Amino acid sequence: MTDYDVLRVFCAPNGGYGNELGVVRDGSVLPGRDERQELAAKLGFSETVFVDDPERGVVDIYTPTLRLPFAGHPCVGTAWLLDVPELVTPAGTVGARQDGEFSWIEARPEWAPPRTLRQYADVAEVDALPVPPKGERSEMGVPPDEVWGRVYAWAWEDEAAGRVRARGFPGRDDGIDEDEATGAAALLLTERLGRALNITQGAGSQILTAPQPGGWIEIGGRVRLER
Repeated sequence: MTDYDVLRVFCAPNGGYGNELGVVRDGSVLPGRDERQELAAKLGFSETVFVDDPERGVVDIYTPTLRLPFAGHPCVGTAWLLDVPELVTPAGTVGARQDGEFSWIEARPEWAPPRTLRQYADVAEVDALPVPPKGERSEMGVPPDEVWGRVYAWAWEDEAAGRVRARGFPGRDDGIDEDEATGAAALLLTERLGRALNITQGAGSQILTAPQPGGWIEIGGRVRLER
């Protein structure tokens, strides 16, 4: 079996929750895309990262069913694990920094896959949402298994303080009906609202964001090494 680390990214202040991430530090053991896709499907994490150059931070990201040019929580977690100033993804170069208990990356919203950012009246409405049937996650005739991260439901918890409650429904046919923490969706929501956000997603994960000059956005969170 290929060696890999398991991280939790965007953990709560008590270290709980967060989205699991698999990281294969030596990507050379599985150089082919088909091999990587097969392992990502077998592991079953929402994303698995293959590190092709740990010093330069060159990474390759997969869900159980497809390859991604960029994804938020994989970049936050891998930057923390490798302790590098940047990551090189197919979408572009992602800046990275550590700030106390938080790991931060800087990315562009146009790198994120499309989402439906659906606002609700209050937190209770978001909490009460059932996982939508796959057919309801598709828009404009696009099959839901072809578009990653289709629905991001959110409501203000405290608008003045920038606190948001959110849930993410990926719309993928890979057994992951709800994403515990979705950095790329937080990136898009931050672009839309034009302000720093403190997002609680899923069962209790925490995502921090902050707009930066030139259209860049920082995404930050706590990372824990599971095994």
